[in-house]
Amino acid sequence: MNKQAAKERVEKLKKEVEHHRYQYHVLDRQEISDAVLDSLKHELAQLEAQFPELITPDSPTQRVAGEPLPGFKKVRHDVAQWSFNDAFSEEEIRAWDKRMRDGLQKAGVSGAVHYVCELKIDGLHIVCTYEDGLLKIAATRGDGKVGEDVTHNVKTIESVPLRLREPASVIVEGEVWMSKDALKSLNKKRVKAGEPEFANPRNAAAGAIRQLDPKIAAERNLEMIFYELSAGEAVKTQAEELERLRELGFKTDHHWKRVDSVEEVIAFWRQWEKKRDTTPFWIDGVVVKVDERRAQELLGYTGKAPRFTLALKFSAEQGTTILKEVHWQVGRTGALTPVAVLDPVALAGTTVTHATLHNIDEIKRLDVRIGDTVIVEKAGDI
Repeated sequence: MNKQAAKERVEKLKKEVEHHRYQYHVLDRQEISDAVLDSLKHELAQLEAQFPELITPDSPTQRVAGEPLPGFKKVRHDVAQWSFNDAFSEEEIRAWDKRMRDGLQKAGVSGAVHYVCELKIDGLHIVCTYEDGLLKIAATRGDGKVGEDVTHNVKTIESVPLRLREPASVIVEGEVWMSKDALKSLNKKRVKAGEPEFANPRNAAAGAIRQLDPKIAAERNLEMIFYELSAGEAVKTQAEELERLRELGFKTDHHWKRVDSVEEVIAFWRQWEKKRDTTPFWIDGVVVKVDERRAQELLGYTGKAPRFTLALKFSAEQGTTILKEVHWQVGRTGALTPVAVLDPVALAGTTVTHATLHNIDEIKRLDVRIGDTVIVEKAGDI
């Protein structure tokens, strides 16, 4: 095969492989078998080996790079990365809703406020920058201003498009996660190898992304779901934003719902609190956002979080363990805080060995003693 014929065949194979990636990861369809898809990739790899000058950054063969990196480069985010304020009760959610409506009324906006509810995936937040449709940089959140360049690892994730379906220049955000089944399989291998098990999929995913060798990330069967179109395109609503992400070739979670009242927000939250174990990924709550982009802009941000978004956390999880001892911790102000040392207990995917107690009066009131069986409760993140 001459070079021109090879070039035409390579382009055709790249488009074919990308088509099936989009069908499988974005549309949840499978038109051909895994074996047939593997044969297409194999043919592409052989042609690129014969004609290395035909290799491009968006080729499916470039998902797994060859050599480990010497270290991570720092990346300054073009779009600030914010945290979310949390809510744990219906009262807090309703209070937030009232603040939103009051704030919009003061800004001269009347009428109903609409919300979009999305599942809060418990994974690793990643920011991806595309230029003319091509993936340029994938970075961790870091401190919100500066993250780490982990492009070499994110490229190994099949659900992340290397080239978009349109030549768009955008910044998008999403969550890298590992399925519960993949975690079980990984932990079995680690036990056989004499290595410690990962407590939860988030830790396994984060550990893979922060490896210098991309082969480790490729072996973890990671996925990425996108939920934020941060820059590059003008959309009028959050719902439109999620649809636009799919059009561009990004995998999104289809469980989101647009609602018309705070009561519907609460109903969605309660519904998914009961169904939290039905998804392949871990979820620790629901994220609610004001739907209209103009309203988001008017509401703006506090020092650390957007006013138009709230993370509705699921109710605390509990477990029992034995109190081994209590020691005292000195805070920055000189205040003494009693800390319980516990027999390790698995709680919400984390092994807990210490817990802060309220104060000496509370210890006396409960008559807490060494050797007692105690209930440990998770509220928020551990």
